[in-house]
Amino acid sequence: MSETNKPLKKPRGKVRLVEGKCIACGARCQSICPVNGIEMSESGEPQIVLEKCIGCVKCVKACPGSALEIFYTQEELTLLAAWEKQGALPVDEIDEDEKKRRELIAGYRNVWVFVEQSEGEAARVSWELMGAGAELARTLGVELCAVVIGDKVEQLCREAFTYGAVRAYLLDHPVYHHYRTEPYLDACCHLIDRHKPEIVLMGASGMGRDLAGAVATRMKTGLTADCTGLGIDDKGNLMQTRPAFGGNIMATIMCDRFRPQMSTVRPQVMPLPEKRDNTSGEIVRDSFAPNEKNIFTKVLEIIREKNGSDDIDLAGAEFIVSGGRGLMSKDNFSLLHELANELGGVIGGSRSAVDAGWLPQDRQVGQTGKTVRPKIYIACGISGAIQHLVGMQDSDVIIAINRDKEAPIFEVATYGIVGDLFQVIPEMIRQIRELKTQPD
Repeated sequence: MSETNKPLKKPRGKVRLVEGKCIACGARCQSICPVNGIEMSESGEPQIVLEKCIGCVKCVKACPGSALEIFYTQEELTLLAAWEKQGALPVDEIDEDEKKRRELIAGYRNVWVFVEQSEGEAARVSWELMGAGAELARTLGVELCAVVIGDKVEQLCREAFTYGAVRAYLLDHPVYHHYRTEPYLDACCHLIDRHKPEIVLMGASGMGRDLAGAVATRMKTGLTADCTGLGIDDKGNLMQTRPAFGGNIMATIMCDRFRPQMSTVRPQVMPLPEKRDNTSGEIVRDSFAPNEKNIFTKVLEIIREKNGSDDIDLAGAEFIVSGGRGLMSKDNFSLLHELANELGGVIGGSRSAVDAGWLPQDRQVGQTGKTVRPKIYIACGISGAIQHLVGMQDSDVIIAINRDKEAPIFEVATYGIVGDLFQVIPEMIRQIRELKTQPD
Protein backbone atom coordinates (compact mmCIF):
# COMPACT_ATOMS: atom_id res chain seq x y z
CA MET A 1 0.00 0.00 0.00
CA SER A 2 1.41 3.39 -0.98
CA GLU A 3 2.02 6.12 1.56
CA THR A 4 -0.85 8.17 0.15
CA ASN A 5 -3.29 5.29 0.60
CA LYS A 6 -2.16 4.43 4.14
CA PRO A 7 -5.22 4.35 6.47
CA LEU A 8 -5.54 7.45 8.63
CA LYS A 9 -5.49 7.16 12.39
CA LYS A 10 -8.27 8.78 14.34
CA PRO A 11 -6.91 11.89 16.12
CA ARG A 12 -7.09 11.69 19.91
CA GLY A 13 -7.55 15.34 20.84
CA LYS A 14 -6.84 16.85 24.25
CA VAL A 15 -8.71 17.07 27.54
CA ARG A 16 -10.21 20.27 28.90
CA LEU A 17 -12.28 21.25 31.94
CA VAL A 18 -15.98 22.06 31.53
CA GLU A 19 -16.49 25.21 33.58
CA GLY A 20 -18.76 24.88 36.60
CA LYS A 21 -19.05 21.10 36.62
CA CYS A 22 -16.14 20.02 38.83
CA ILE A 23 -17.41 18.60 42.15
CA ALA A 24 -13.98 18.32 43.85
CA CYS A 25 -14.24 14.55 44.11
CA GLY A 26 -10.72 14.12 45.44
CA ALA A 27 -8.46 14.22 42.36
CA ARG A 28 -9.69 11.00 40.75
CA CYS A 29 -8.67 12.37 37.34
CA GLN A 30 -5.17 13.18 38.54
CA SER A 31 -4.65 9.76 40.10
CA ILE A 32 -5.65 7.88 36.93
CA CYS A 33 -3.66 9.97 34.40
CA PRO A 34 -0.86 7.73 33.00
CA VAL A 35 1.37 10.65 31.98
CA ASN A 36 1.03 12.95 35.03
CA GLY A 37 -0.70 15.48 32.82
CA ILE A 38 -3.07 16.84 35.45
CA GLU A 39 -2.31 19.20 38.33
CA MET A 40 -4.82 20.26 40.99
CA SER A 41 -5.58 23.85 41.94
CA GLU A 42 -6.08 25.01 45.55
CA SER A 43 -9.85 24.77 45.02
CA GLY A 44 -9.55 21.11 43.97
CA GLU A 45 -10.13 21.64 40.24
CA PRO A 46 -7.94 19.90 37.64
CA GLN A 47 -5.52 21.93 35.52
CA ILE A 48 -4.60 20.11 32.29
CA VAL A 49 -0.96 20.19 31.15
CA LEU A 50 -1.65 20.13 27.40
CA GLU A 51 1.96 19.36 26.51
CA LYS A 52 1.66 16.04 28.33
CA CYS A 53 -1.95 15.09 27.50
CA ILE A 54 -2.20 12.11 25.10
CA GLY A 55 -5.99 12.09 24.81
CA CYS A 56 -6.37 8.62 26.36
CA VAL A 57 -9.78 9.66 27.87
CA LYS A 58 -9.10 7.77 31.12
CA CYS A 59 -9.67 10.91 33.17
CA VAL A 60 -12.87 11.68 31.23
CA LYS A 61 -14.26 8.26 32.10
CA ALA A 62 -13.17 8.52 35.73
CA CYS A 63 -14.78 11.93 36.35
CA PRO A 64 -18.04 11.48 38.36
CA GLY A 65 -19.25 14.97 37.52
CA SER A 66 -18.72 14.88 33.72
CA ALA A 67 -16.44 17.89 34.18
CA LEU A 68 -13.85 16.80 31.60
CA GLU A 69 -14.23 16.51 27.84
CA ILE A 70 -12.12 15.92 24.71
CA PHE A 71 -11.63 18.82 22.31
CA TYR A 72 -9.89 18.96 18.92
CA THR A 73 -7.78 21.65 17.28
CA GLN A 74 -8.75 22.86 13.84
CA GLU A 75 -6.06 20.68 12.32
CA GLU A 76 -7.34 17.65 14.23
CA LEU A 77 -10.90 18.40 13.13
CA THR A 78 -9.70 18.32 9.53
CA LEU A 79 -7.99 14.98 10.12
CA LEU A 80 -11.09 13.68 11.88
CA ALA A 81 -13.26 14.61 8.89
CA ALA A 82 -10.80 12.89 6.55
CA TRP A 83 -10.74 9.81 8.78
CA GLU A 84 -14.53 9.62 8.73
CA LYS A 85 -14.62 10.21 4.97
CA GLN A 86 -12.10 7.41 4.48
CA GLY A 87 -14.73 5.08 5.82
CA ALA A 88 -12.73 3.80 8.74
CA LEU A 89 -14.63 1.32 10.83
CA PRO A 90 -15.58 2.46 14.31
CA VAL A 91 -13.13 1.21 16.93
CA ASP A 92 -13.93 -0.09 20.37
CA GLU A 93 -12.76 2.77 22.58
CA ILE A 94 -13.36 0.91 25.82
CA ASP A 95 -9.92 0.29 27.29
CA GLU A 96 -8.89 -2.85 29.17
CA ASP A 97 -9.41 -1.24 32.58
CA GLU A 98 -13.01 -0.39 31.71
CA LYS A 99 -13.64 -3.90 30.38
CA LYS A 100 -12.26 -5.37 33.59
CA ARG A 101 -14.41 -3.03 35.69
CA ARG A 102 -17.56 -4.06 33.84
CA GLU A 103 -16.73 -7.73 34.30
CA LEU A 104 -16.26 -7.25 38.05
CA ILE A 105 -19.61 -5.51 38.58
CA ALA A 106 -21.62 -7.70 36.20
CA GLY A 107 -24.51 -9.53 37.83
CA TYR A 108 -25.00 -7.10 40.73
CA ARG A 109 -28.48 -5.59 40.83
CA ASN A 110 -31.00 -3.88 43.12
CA VAL A 111 -30.79 -1.49 46.08
CA TRP A 112 -30.85 -2.93 49.61
CA VAL A 113 -31.68 -1.22 52.90
CA PHE A 114 -30.68 -2.98 56.11
CA VAL A 115 -33.57 -2.68 58.57
CA GLU A 116 -31.99 -2.08 61.96
CA GLN A 117 -34.13 -3.36 64.82
CA SER A 118 -34.04 -3.91 68.55
CA GLU A 119 -36.57 -6.13 70.33
CA GLY A 120 -38.59 -6.21 67.11
CA GLU A 121 -38.84 -2.41 66.79
CA ALA A 122 -37.25 -0.84 63.72
CA ALA A 123 -35.00 2.20 63.95
CA ARG A 124 -36.47 5.26 62.26
CA VAL A 125 -33.32 5.72 60.15
CA SER A 126 -34.12 2.47 58.32
CA TRP A 127 -37.38 3.91 57.03
CA GLU A 128 -35.65 7.20 56.15
CA LEU A 129 -33.24 5.17 54.02
CA MET A 130 -36.17 3.52 52.25
CA GLY A 131 -37.04 6.91 50.78
CA ALA A 132 -33.48 7.54 49.63
CA GLY A 133 -33.15 3.98 48.35
CA ALA A 134 -36.36 4.27 46.36
CA GLU A 135 -34.97 7.30 44.48
CA LEU A 136 -31.77 5.41 43.66
CA ALA A 137 -33.72 2.34 42.54
CA ARG A 138 -35.95 4.42 40.26
CA THR A 139 -32.92 6.06 38.64
CA LEU A 140 -31.25 2.70 38.04
CA GLY A 141 -34.46 0.96 36.98
CA VAL A 142 -34.06 -1.75 39.65
CA GLU A 143 -35.94 -2.92 42.75
CA LEU A 144 -35.78 -1.61 46.32
CA CYS A 145 -35.32 -4.44 48.81
CA ALA A 146 -35.22 -4.67 52.60
CA VAL A 147 -32.95 -6.91 54.66
CA VAL A 148 -34.52 -8.01 57.96
CA ILE A 149 -32.45 -10.03 60.46
CA GLY A 150 -33.68 -10.93 63.93
CA ASP A 151 -35.87 -13.21 66.02
CA LYS A 152 -39.63 -13.17 65.35
CA VAL A 153 -39.36 -10.07 63.18
CA GLU A 154 -41.37 -11.02 60.08
CA GLN A 155 -43.74 -8.11 60.74
CA LEU A 156 -40.88 -5.74 59.83
CA CYS A 157 -40.92 -7.13 56.30
CA ARG A 158 -44.53 -6.08 55.90
CA GLU A 159 -43.74 -2.69 57.44
CA ALA A 160 -40.89 -2.28 54.94
CA PHE A 161 -43.41 -2.74 52.11
CA THR A 162 -45.39 0.24 53.40
CA TYR A 163 -42.26 2.39 52.98
CA GLY A 164 -41.59 1.33 49.40
CA ALA A 165 -39.75 -2.01 49.42
CA VAL A 166 -40.97 -4.57 46.90
CA ARG A 167 -38.99 -7.48 48.35
CA ALA A 168 -37.69 -8.35 51.81
CA TYR A 169 -34.95 -10.86 52.60
CA LEU A 170 -35.72 -12.41 55.98
CA LEU A 171 -33.39 -14.28 58.33
CA ASP A 172 -35.47 -15.14 61.40
CA HIS A 173 -33.78 -17.26 64.06
CA PRO A 174 -33.12 -17.12 67.85
CA VAL A 175 -29.38 -16.71 67.19
CA TYR A 176 -30.19 -13.20 65.90
CA HIS A 177 -32.30 -12.20 68.93
CA HIS A 178 -29.67 -9.71 70.17
CA TYR A 179 -27.32 -7.85 67.88
CA ARG A 180 -23.83 -9.30 67.83
CA THR A 181 -21.33 -8.48 65.13
CA GLU A 182 -20.33 -12.03 64.22
CA PRO A 183 -23.72 -13.65 63.45
CA TYR A 184 -25.10 -10.51 61.75
CA LEU A 185 -21.90 -10.24 59.69
CA ASP A 186 -22.19 -13.87 58.56
CA ALA A 187 -25.87 -13.36 57.74
CA CYS A 188 -25.32 -10.21 55.66
CA CYS A 189 -22.40 -11.68 53.72
CA HIS A 190 -24.42 -14.85 53.06
CA LEU A 191 -27.27 -12.81 51.55
CA ILE A 192 -24.92 -10.61 49.53
CA ASP A 193 -23.05 -13.61 48.12
CA ARG A 194 -26.31 -15.28 47.13
CA HIS A 195 -28.31 -12.33 45.74
CA LYS A 196 -25.62 -9.77 44.71
CA PRO A 197 -27.05 -6.29 45.42
CA GLU A 198 -25.34 -3.34 43.75
CA ILE A 199 -26.03 -0.91 46.62
CA VAL A 200 -26.36 -1.55 50.36
CA LEU A 201 -27.49 1.25 52.70
CA MET A 202 -27.31 1.23 56.52
CA GLY A 203 -27.98 3.78 59.22
CA ALA A 204 -24.95 5.49 60.77
CA SER A 205 -25.97 4.32 64.24
CA GLY A 206 -23.86 2.31 66.65
CA MET A 207 -25.10 -0.91 65.10
CA GLY A 208 -24.91 0.30 61.51
CA ARG A 209 -21.39 1.65 61.80
CA ASP A 210 -20.17 -1.55 63.41
CA LEU A 211 -21.86 -3.89 60.94
CA ALA A 212 -21.22 -1.90 57.74
CA GLY A 213 -17.48 -1.72 58.34
CA ALA A 214 -17.27 -5.45 59.02
CA VAL A 215 -19.32 -6.36 55.95
CA ALA A 216 -17.34 -4.06 53.64
CA THR A 217 -14.07 -5.54 54.91
CA ARG A 218 -15.14 -9.13 54.36
CA MET A 219 -16.70 -8.39 50.95
CA LYS A 220 -13.56 -6.43 49.97
CA THR A 221 -15.55 -3.44 48.80
CA GLY A 222 -15.72 0.27 49.62
CA LEU A 223 -17.74 1.99 52.33
CA THR A 224 -18.54 5.69 52.72
CA ALA A 225 -19.64 6.66 56.23
CA ASP A 226 -21.96 9.45 57.39
CA CYS A 227 -23.25 10.40 53.95
CA THR A 228 -25.47 13.46 53.61
CA GLY A 229 -26.38 12.95 49.95
CA LEU A 230 -26.75 10.02 47.55
CA GLY A 231 -27.13 10.00 43.77
CA ILE A 232 -26.39 8.05 40.60
CA ASP A 233 -23.91 9.18 37.93
CA ASP A 234 -24.30 8.65 34.18
CA LYS A 235 -22.52 5.28 34.41
CA GLY A 236 -24.83 3.92 37.07
CA ASN A 237 -22.37 4.34 39.95
CA LEU A 238 -23.42 5.51 43.41
CA MET A 239 -22.35 9.09 44.17
CA GLN A 240 -21.83 9.34 47.94
CA THR A 241 -21.54 12.85 49.33
CA ARG A 242 -20.25 13.61 52.83
CA PRO A 243 -18.44 16.43 54.67
CA ALA A 244 -14.64 16.22 54.56
CA PHE A 245 -11.67 18.11 56.00
CA GLY A 246 -13.55 19.04 59.15
CA GLY A 247 -16.70 19.93 57.23
CA ASN A 248 -14.99 22.59 55.14
CA ILE A 249 -15.80 20.86 51.84
CA MET A 250 -18.37 18.36 50.61
CA ALA A 251 -16.66 15.39 48.96
CA THR A 252 -18.33 13.04 46.48
CA ILE A 253 -16.91 9.54 46.83
CA MET A 254 -17.27 6.72 44.30
CA CYS A 255 -16.77 2.96 44.40
CA ASP A 256 -16.98 2.18 40.71
CA ARG A 257 -14.78 -0.94 40.56
CA PHE A 258 -16.27 -3.01 43.38
CA ARG A 259 -19.68 -4.26 44.42
CA PRO A 260 -21.74 -3.84 46.44
CA GLN A 261 -21.40 -0.09 46.91
CA MET A 262 -22.00 0.59 50.62
CA SER A 263 -22.98 3.73 52.52
CA THR A 264 -24.06 4.64 56.01
CA VAL A 265 -26.34 7.66 56.51
CA ARG A 266 -26.98 9.51 59.76
CA PRO A 267 -30.46 9.53 61.29
CA GLN A 268 -32.57 12.58 60.41
CA VAL A 269 -30.51 13.40 57.30
CA MET A 270 -32.98 11.89 54.82
CA PRO A 271 -36.68 12.80 54.99
CA LEU A 272 -39.04 10.09 56.17
CA PRO A 273 -41.07 8.83 53.17
CA GLU A 274 -44.84 8.73 53.29
CA LYS A 275 -46.13 5.47 54.70
CA ARG A 276 -48.58 3.71 52.41
CA ASP A 277 -50.77 1.10 54.08
CA ASN A 278 -52.29 -1.91 52.34
CA THR A 279 -49.16 -2.52 50.29
CA SER A 280 -47.54 -5.90 49.80
CA GLY A 281 -44.35 -7.44 48.51
CA GLU A 282 -42.37 -10.65 48.30
CA ILE A 283 -40.78 -12.12 51.43
CA VAL A 284 -37.72 -14.25 50.66
CA ARG A 285 -37.12 -16.48 53.69
CA ASP A 286 -33.64 -17.88 54.25
CA SER A 287 -32.79 -20.52 56.84
CA PHE A 288 -29.10 -19.57 57.20
CA ALA A 289 -28.07 -19.34 60.85
CA PRO A 290 -24.62 -19.70 62.48
CA ASN A 291 -24.23 -22.27 65.24
CA GLU A 292 -24.57 -20.58 68.63
CA LYS A 293 -21.71 -22.71 69.96
CA ASN A 294 -19.34 -21.10 67.45
CA ILE A 295 -20.16 -17.52 68.50
CA PHE A 296 -17.78 -16.20 71.13
CA THR A 297 -19.86 -13.18 72.20
CA LYS A 298 -22.82 -13.77 74.52
CA VAL A 299 -25.38 -11.22 75.70
CA LEU A 300 -25.93 -11.85 79.42
CA GLU A 301 -28.05 -8.83 80.32
CA ILE A 302 -29.25 -5.54 78.85
CA ILE A 303 -29.09 -2.58 81.24
CA ARG A 304 -31.06 0.46 80.14
CA GLU A 305 -30.21 3.92 81.45
CA LYS A 306 -33.05 6.10 82.65
CA ASN A 307 -32.24 9.74 83.19
CA GLY A 308 -35.73 11.20 83.36
CA SER A 309 -36.79 14.00 81.01
CA ASP A 310 -33.20 14.63 79.90
CA ASP A 311 -33.18 11.17 78.30
CA ILE A 312 -35.42 12.33 75.44
CA ASP A 313 -33.79 11.50 72.12
CA LEU A 314 -32.35 14.71 70.70
CA ALA A 315 -32.52 13.42 67.11
CA GLY A 316 -36.27 12.83 67.38
CA ALA A 317 -37.26 16.04 69.18
CA GLU A 318 -39.67 18.49 67.52
CA PHE A 319 -38.44 21.56 69.42
CA ILE A 320 -34.76 22.11 70.20
CA VAL A 321 -33.15 25.04 71.99
CA SER A 322 -29.38 25.00 71.43
CA GLY A 323 -26.65 27.03 73.04
CA GLY A 324 -23.10 27.81 72.05
CA ARG A 325 -20.09 29.75 73.23
CA GLY A 326 -22.26 32.84 73.58
CA LEU A 327 -23.85 31.38 76.75
CA MET A 328 -20.49 32.03 78.47
CA SER A 329 -20.99 29.48 81.30
CA LYS A 330 -22.74 26.26 82.27
CA ASP A 331 -25.02 28.07 84.73
CA ASN A 332 -26.49 30.21 81.95
CA PHE A 333 -27.95 27.11 80.29
CA SER A 334 -30.69 27.24 82.92
CA LEU A 335 -32.16 30.04 80.81
CA LEU A 336 -32.33 27.70 77.79
CA HIS A 337 -33.87 24.94 79.95
CA GLU A 338 -36.60 27.38 80.95
CA LEU A 339 -37.35 28.24 77.32
CA ALA A 340 -37.27 24.59 76.27
CA ASN A 341 -39.70 23.65 79.05
CA GLU A 342 -42.16 26.31 77.91
CA LEU A 343 -41.99 24.92 74.34
CA GLY A 344 -42.05 21.25 75.37
CA GLY A 345 -38.64 20.84 73.77
CA VAL A 346 -35.13 19.67 74.64
CA ILE A 347 -31.71 21.22 75.03
CA GLY A 348 -28.91 20.89 72.48
CA GLY A 349 -25.60 22.59 71.94
CA SER A 350 -22.63 23.25 69.73
CA ARG A 351 -19.34 21.42 69.99
CA SER A 352 -17.73 24.34 71.82
CA ALA A 353 -20.41 24.11 74.54
CA VAL A 354 -19.87 20.36 74.90
CA ASP A 355 -16.07 20.67 74.90
CA ALA A 356 -16.35 23.28 77.66
CA GLY A 357 -18.26 20.78 79.79
CA TRP A 358 -21.48 22.77 79.79
CA LEU A 359 -23.48 19.92 78.20
CA PRO A 360 -23.04 16.13 77.95
CA GLN A 361 -21.81 14.62 74.68
CA ASP A 362 -25.24 13.23 73.71
CA ARG A 363 -26.59 16.81 73.52
CA GLN A 364 -24.18 17.88 70.76
CA VAL A 365 -25.63 18.89 67.38
CA GLY A 366 -23.39 18.84 64.33
CA GLN A 367 -21.00 16.82 62.24
CA THR A 368 -19.41 15.05 65.21
CA GLY A 369 -22.67 15.04 67.18
CA LYS A 370 -26.24 14.36 66.11
CA THR A 371 -28.10 15.38 62.99
CA VAL A 372 -31.52 16.84 63.84
CA ARG A 373 -34.58 17.85 61.86
CA PRO A 374 -37.01 19.45 64.36
CA LYS A 375 -40.01 21.62 63.61
CA ILE A 376 -38.30 24.56 65.37
CA TYR A 377 -34.58 24.94 66.11
CA ILE A 378 -33.54 27.94 68.23
CA ALA A 379 -29.80 28.68 68.07
CA CYS A 380 -28.68 30.86 70.96
CA GLY A 381 -25.18 32.32 70.92
CA ILE A 382 -24.08 29.95 68.14
CA SER A 383 -21.99 31.55 65.40
CA GLY A 384 -22.73 28.83 62.84
CA ALA A 385 -19.57 26.91 61.95
CA ILE A 386 -20.09 24.57 59.00
CA GLN A 387 -19.64 21.57 61.33
CA HIS A 388 -22.70 22.71 63.29
CA LEU A 389 -24.76 23.73 60.27
CA VAL A 390 -24.59 20.30 58.63
CA GLY A 391 -26.32 18.89 61.70
CA MET A 392 -29.32 21.24 61.85
CA GLN A 393 -29.78 23.11 58.57
CA ASP A 394 -32.71 20.91 57.49
CA SER A 395 -34.88 21.99 60.43
CA ASP A 396 -38.32 23.25 59.38
CA VAL A 397 -37.85 26.63 61.10
CA ILE A 398 -34.53 28.01 62.36
CA ILE A 399 -34.49 30.94 64.76
CA ALA A 400 -31.03 32.42 65.38
CA ILE A 401 -30.12 34.78 68.21
CA ASN A 402 -26.67 36.36 68.06
CA ARG A 403 -25.07 39.75 68.75
CA ASP A 404 -22.90 39.49 65.61
CA LYS A 405 -25.00 40.39 62.58
CA GLU A 406 -22.34 38.83 60.33
CA ALA A 407 -22.56 35.41 62.04
CA PRO A 408 -22.87 32.56 59.47
CA ILE A 409 -25.88 31.15 61.36
CA PHE A 410 -28.03 33.92 59.87
CA GLU A 411 -27.40 32.57 56.37
CA VAL A 412 -29.49 29.47 57.12
CA ALA A 413 -31.90 31.02 59.62
CA THR A 414 -35.59 31.43 58.86
CA TYR A 415 -35.74 34.25 61.40
CA GLY A 416 -32.72 36.10 62.76
CA ILE A 417 -32.56 38.23 65.91
CA VAL A 418 -29.49 40.45 66.28
CA GLY A 419 -29.25 41.15 69.98
CA ASP A 420 -28.15 40.06 73.43
CA LEU A 421 -29.55 36.58 74.13
CA PHE A 422 -29.72 37.39 77.86
CA GLN A 423 -32.31 40.03 76.98
CA VAL A 424 -34.01 38.29 74.06
CA ILE A 425 -34.66 34.88 75.66
CA PRO A 426 -36.34 36.18 78.87
CA GLU A 427 -38.61 38.27 76.66
CA MET A 428 -39.45 35.20 74.55
CA ILE A 429 -40.27 33.23 77.71
CA ARG A 430 -42.45 36.06 79.02
CA GLN A 431 -44.43 36.31 75.78
CA ILE A 432 -44.89 32.54 75.48
CA ARG A 433 -46.28 32.40 79.02
CA GLU A 434 -48.53 35.35 78.29
CA LEU A 435 -49.91 33.58 75.20
CA LYS A 436 -50.56 30.43 77.25
CA THR A 437 -52.66 32.36 79.77
CA GLN A 438 -54.87 33.90 77.12
CA PRO A 439 -58.29 32.27 76.61
CA ASP A 440 -58.79 30.27 73.40
